[in-house]
Amino acid sequence: MTPGGFFGRALIVDVDGRAAVGAPYELDERVLRAYLGGVGLGTWLLHRLAPAGVDPLAPEAPLAFVFSSLVGTPLTTSAKFAVVAKSPLTGLLTDALASSQFAIAGKLTGHDALVIRGRADELSVLLIDGDGVRLEPAPELAGLTAAEAETAARARFGRNWRTAAIGPAGERLVRYSTISHDGRHAGRGGLGATMGAKNIKAVLVRAATKVAVADQPGVLAAARDLRRRSFGPATAKYRELGTLANLLAFNAVSTLPTRNFTAATFEGAPRLAAEELHELRGVARNSCASCSIGCEHIYSRKGGGSQRMEYENVFALGPLCGVSDPDEVFAASARCDELGVDTISAGGTIAWAMECVERGLLDEPWLRFGDGAALLRALDAIGARSPGLGELLAQGSRRAAAVVGHGSIDFAPQVKGLELPGYEPRSLQAMALGLAVNARGADHNRSGAYEADLSGELDRLAGGAAHVAAAVETEDRAAIMDSMILCKFLRGVFEEPFTEWAKLLALVTGWPVDAAELRETARRIVVAKRAFNLREGATAADDTLPARMLETPLQLGSGRQATLDADRLRSMIDTYYAARGFDREGRVVSGSSDLLLDL
Repeated sequence: MTPGGFFGRALIVDVDGRAAVGAPYELDERVLRAYLGGVGLGTWLLHRLAPAGVDPLAPEAPLAFVFSSLVGTPLTTSAKFAVVAKSPLTGLLTDALASSQFAIAGKLTGHDALVIRGRADELSVLLIDGDGVRLEPAPELAGLTAAEAETAARARFGRNWRTAAIGPAGERLVRYSTISHDGRHAGRGGLGATMGAKNIKAVLVRAATKVAVADQPGVLAAARDLRRRSFGPATAKYRELGTLANLLAFNAVSTLPTRNFTAATFEGAPRLAAEELHELRGVARNSCASCSIGCEHIYSRKGGGSQRMEYENVFALGPLCGVSDPDEVFAASARCDELGVDTISAGGTIAWAMECVERGLLDEPWLRFGDGAALLRALDAIGARSPGLGELLAQGSRRAAAVVGHGSIDFAPQVKGLELPGYEPRSLQAMALGLAVNARGADHNRSGAYEADLSGELDRLAGGAAHVAAAVETEDRAAIMDSMILCKFLRGVFEEPFTEWAKLLALVTGWPVDAAELRETARRIVVAKRAFNLREGATAADDTLPARMLETPLQLGSGRQATLDADRLRSMIDTYYAARGFDREGRVVSGSSDLLLDL
């Protein structure tokens, strides 16, 4: 019997020329229980369906949209899905989560995952519902933004379809392009390029069935309780000011990366702060599908219109590039949305290029820190893959540094090819470890170790064994939340997270799971991600940070500085490997490999 919340099958869609064929792929209950859904199940599917060494942009490279048992239940924040593939930016496993009605409709096609392979002869849309799959040519959508493509596709096929689409950057295979839906984005790692390489502009899904849960009254009661708690103090910051509330707080403790990580405080931060913008520009607050938190804050733009702003896009397009004018940062964020590019990778790559210009390594004298017009010009060049600078920067900072040379890789703000988010590793050393060892690369959502750094319980400037334990714990928690799937902004409402998550999962599925089992599941998912990367050629040498972070002290003011040398990071990595059951070369060994269910 299939457990509650699941259908027990994925749909494999093979696109070939002008046609698409869908075939069911059975998912054993043992696999569902071991990997849960979302990122966990997506990782398992990539192990099974991605040929070893496959080019991420090759037709045979799978692109998986993966749901979970909680999708479609009344549990708050559960209308999320994971997109999982081999990253065009890093060459390793990547996953991106997003919230929208696409998650619910996609699951209610009757599948726990939709996996796409192959390539269409011309730009097309892929439709999936209870009647099967079909491929429809859509050359008229070429060059449209994702939002425009979504509107056009639904006008053509009907408003009861839900759409995930790519923008112009995805069509042009920019290596950090996104997949967008309902104004939200599966952003990191270049999944838009994976979809663009298949010549698919949009995937449309339409609900065709329902899925039962094991204990409907219990789920309803749990949903009411979770909704009540979601209005409490643990989420107040997100409701009142959104994630942008972090900007001034990080600036105050010297952890706001500025001008390509040459500093950790930004003199223009107050102009970009949530407190200032909320007072002068705030126009609305919005929520993701099936969410009671409402963290989305929308601000008015100069000349009309509005823009959703969050900490990461403001950090990456503001302080990181030295831009302090909110109108310029708003315009750059809007341009990223229109093109369909990840704001963190776009900002990081442009900031690296600005420093290259300062050092005389790039002959683009107009591209300077603090110049908002230059930032927009660079984004347009990237989106168009213009010859020269646009083509160079469309590759991301690691590939671009390999072309420019002259030691520019030392200040390229990336790990494993993925650009760093808005957390300064030298002044957040549990986070430094999390960024270095994460399977996806430099990422704050799959390793939230900054929470431990900022808790006041650790010395955030002197990483050690306690920082390793914190990094492991936050990585495990993220693995469960990303696989069940629940929003990270709920994490503070759970007093005993693994115990409470197990109870929710038991109500939905009927499995007698407990906290101990979920902790083992978390370890399994983390190990499975690493095992995939090792298969694709990753080594322990990839678990590091840019040379700048390990060789140049960070000035904190008043004569103080923060240092993170290679020996300290290496010691933390060795301790992390031991905790994970890896050998000193970071390889999965007996004991850890036994968790993986014969991948």
